[in-house]
Amino acid sequence: MCLAIPLKIVEVEGQIGRVKLDATTREVGLQLLDDARPGDYVLVHAGFAIQKLDEQEAEETLRLWDEMARLELGQP
Repeated sequence: MCLAIPLKIVEVEGQIGRVKLDATTREVGLQLLDDARPGDYVLVHAGFAIQKLDEQEAEETLRLWDEMARLELGQP
């Protein structure tokens, strides 16, 4: 099974983007996308942004991930 996580681009330098989730940032390759810009949400898999998402879809997906994590830990 493969997972792709939606992350927000905060900075672009050439073909490298810096993405952020909560307090964590990392660099990802943007070679697979033509028009990725800061502020865009992208699906990231294996170190590459593979698809852009609209903000509403990304935030709903992140909300569901958070809910699943809380349930896994037995938190309401």
